[in-house]
Amino acid sequence: MQKLPSVLLIDDDQTNNFLNELLIKKLDVAERVLIAENGTEALDLLARQAPDAPALILLDVNMPGMSGIQFLEAYQQLPADQRGATVVVMLTTTMDARDLGRLDELSIAGLVSKPLTKEKVDNLLQLHFQRQLGGE
Repeated sequence: MQKLPSVLLIDDDQTNNFLNELLIKKLDVAERVLIAENGTEALDLLARQAPDAPALILLDVNMPGMSGIQFLEAYQQLPADQRGATVVVMLTTTMDARDLGRLDELSIAGLVSKPLTKEKVDNLLQLHFQRQLGGE
């Protein structure tokens, strides 16, 4: 499988970031895995990475400070070179009805329930990148 140039993980939970990074590296999905622990940090990282925007952003919904939804609102205001052709997928454990309603208005590629698994990663790759994980 051709690797994605980079994946950005945005989650305030360091354990989730560690486990998701480990999974993505084990599955050999991306050349680089970038990590931000909140929306503000992610926006700063995207500004520094331009024009090499990550191919995939896996975004937590509930974070202190700037939530995932607030990040998406700010993200959509970024210059095109900082957004690139990025696919944004929300990672969540539970969804409040108000959050779901707001997400309908924002440009996301989908919702994936935590925890991230090999099957969920494979599904995302097939759905959004026409790629599939190789055999083990």
